[in-house]
Amino acid sequence: MALGPPGLNPLDDPAAIRSANRDLLSLALLDARNHLLQMLAAFDGPQIDPAQLGPAWNVALRSPAWQAKWLLAERSKIQPEVGVGANPCLVDHASLRVWMSDILEASLDRLADLPDEPAASAASATLAPFHQAVLHEDRLGEHLAVLLQHSSAPARSQRPALWLPAQRWTMGSMAGSAESPAVPCNEWGSELVAVPEFEIDAQPVNWSQYAEFAADGGYDRPELWGDAGWAWLQAQPEARRAPRHVAQFAGSVMVQRGARAGLQRAAAGQAAMHVSRHEAQAWCRWAGRRLPTEPEWEVAADTAGSRGFVWGDVFEWVAGSARSYSGAGVAPDFCVDKPPPASSQGVLRGASFATRLRRHHPRALRFKSPGHDLAVCGFRSCAL
Repeated sequence: MALGPPGLNPLDDPAAIRSANRDLLSLALLDARNHLLQMLAAFDGPQIDPAQLGPAWNVALRSPAWQAKWLLAERSKIQPEVGVGANPCLVDHASLRVWMSDILEASLDRLADLPDEPAASAASATLAPFHQAVLHEDRLGEHLAVLLQHSSAPARSQRPALWLPAQRWTMGSMAGSAESPAVPCNEWGSELVAVPEFEIDAQPVNWSQYAEFAADGGYDRPELWGDAGWAWLQAQPEARRAPRHVAQFAGSVMVQRGARAGLQRAAAGQAAMHVSRHEAQAWCRWAGRRLPTEPEWEVAADTAGSRGFVWGDVFEWVAGSARSYSGAGVAPDFCVDKPPPASSQGVLRGASFATRLRRHHPRALRFKSPGHDLAVCGFRSCAL
């Protein structure tokens, strides 16, 4: 599977980072930390809601705490006055930055002490926690970018839906912990599935399409939501008439932008975001369509890019519940993406504009509750 154009920086290449050796992992850890610090610096700027500063630092502090626990195997590095349990609003942020730097330096020293293995052998269990450390820090940087909302998905011209032929497709990354610990834990194992022919949107549902649903009374029609979706909608603290952060639908969509004050207009051709799976399913029922299955989404993402299938603007809800693939084995405690023990979680596929490029892999997935709308999540649809 070819990912990324020739000459792509290995730090941005999803395939390269999954087979990274000790040297590339060191660079990735530094790159991920620099990105995290850039996000934190943005929260120190003007027009930032002060109430978001504490949450931002709380997010950032999870990274050194994780590294101290799983890479250094010593809890003594986690000082209560500056580490886990600290109130970032009451602690000097300069001290917190020093603590973050100390933990990163110790982690890099520990990595440098490991045997120097070629890239082909980089899947050894000794490097697995460091692969997870990069993934963990990338996730935290992504979360800060979502809080900040200083960028957004691009507006795209509408493209016609695509028909894909029936085929057999292997789900999962065909590896377990012993063979490929660098692969995210929720991709372990493999399953061969039959995928009938299907029609799928070339891009996620955009604000213009979603606004039609809202204007047609979509939030007032229980027959579109199902029992679970309607119960979720009625349980929202205010009468919900749009996805999270949307103030109103009028021409261009008015959207509240995270930590920054004021409203910004989201272009009509931008992918709808911060949409729960309940909302995505209600829209699909209204439009006479359905969410894609996991295999359908992955087949299209992996094979139909040259035909106009666009993904990576927003995470995308798919049909079905979270589960492990056959032969997945037991994930170590340090794994970032453990499959949930029950099937109450929904599945998000792909990546978003806030996701680092090295995580834009067609097999990547996340597990969230159907009511989740904090992440940059949207959806596309398939013909019934």
